[in-house]
Amino acid sequence: MNALARKVVAASALQEDLLFAFQSRRGTIRGLGMEAALQRGSAVCLGERVGSFFSKVGADALIAGALPFDRDADDYLWQASQVTKAPEPVPSAVRHAGRWLLRPEPEPAGYVAAVRRALAIMEAEKGQADALAKIVLARSLVAIAEHPIDLGMLLARLSIDPAITAFMVPLPAKAGQSRALVGATPELLLSKAGGRISSHPLAGSARRQSDIAVDAAAAAALGRSDKDRREHQIVVEFILDTLAPYCRHLSRPEGMSLTSTRSMWHLGTRIVGELRDETVPAIVLAAALHPTPAVCGLPRDRAAQLIGQLEPHHRDFYAGTVGWCDGRGDGAWYVTIRCAEISGCEARLYAGAGIVPGSDPWAEAEETGAKFGALLAALGIDTQGARI
Repeated sequence: MNALARKVVAASALQEDLLFAFQSRRGTIRGLGMEAALQRGSAVCLGERVGSFFSKVGADALIAGALPFDRDADDYLWQASQVTKAPEPVPSAVRHAGRWLLRPEPEPAGYVAAVRRALAIMEAEKGQADALAKIVLARSLVAIAEHPIDLGMLLARLSIDPAITAFMVPLPAKAGQSRALVGATPELLLSKAGGRISSHPLAGSARRQSDIAVDAAAAAALGRSDKDRREHQIVVEFILDTLAPYCRHLSRPEGMSLTSTRSMWHLGTRIVGELRDETVPAIVLAAALHPTPAVCGLPRDRAAQLIGQLEPHHRDFYAGTVGWCDGRGDGAWYVTIRCAEISGCEARLYAGAGIVPGSDPWAEAEETGAKFGALLAALGIDTQGARI
């Protein structure tokens, strides 16, 4: 076996042992091998379970994984046998998945109908104290390949964009099949280092354009959009209100600004704070925030109930949060968007759009289609399933 072949075999073996990974310009966290699982449960008892776990394994331990969209559903968190903070080199050989079959769930017309129903509810509730102010509706795209999907290569391709955090976490097996959640999220839900916390919510989006002038015009239009600015403000105020009781200082120093990934423009606001009690773990703060109006709506419980009625597929861990937390309470948690649930030859991609009064149903459908772009490109296919 020559040197190149040995490198490929070694990289493949390491990827098979990879439990979780988070890679961005903020740094890299990779966990290898399953050491111990946190007892599963809902967001209500998460703080108690985390405290009990770290009291046994020590402050130097680290857990990572995913919290589901439904706050009453069970999370899935693991301690790895080994944790490294260096990115894994991309293997030299690419394993192609062959031909692909794409199946939207629902079709764009079905998604548009759901958006119209949501807008009708908002109109009917106008003026009520608990009226629905925003709801985020998502749709999925199932991509089926001829051969098993190469998770290591997918993660490496997603990591190319410096504006996102590429991640991979295990999910509970379903129907006897192992699963992983892999994505490229642009949105930091919460990070914590000692007593300092930060969050960078995104809401309000526009597709990037290949022509520089057209792209600049799209960004400018987003910045002026009353609908998108209202949608964004709802998210920011929710996060500030939720974090305020935990903080002695909390601010948004730069205000709202435009931010971008390779495929999308967003409105974003950086929020920073200083905790009253720096022992509160990052994962507990993240659980208090999620799901934010950026992926659910407002009022949160009302929006979550309607999402269950209007979306044809259960969200599971999509639109929850993924991240890591150590025994000192430090960590980083990200909104679980621009992601796909991978199981063997199948990838279920998810994308959502925020609906507020004034939303255009077909424009929202187009936005969700644009948000599939990063995952499809990383899989090496276009919107028709053809290899690119």
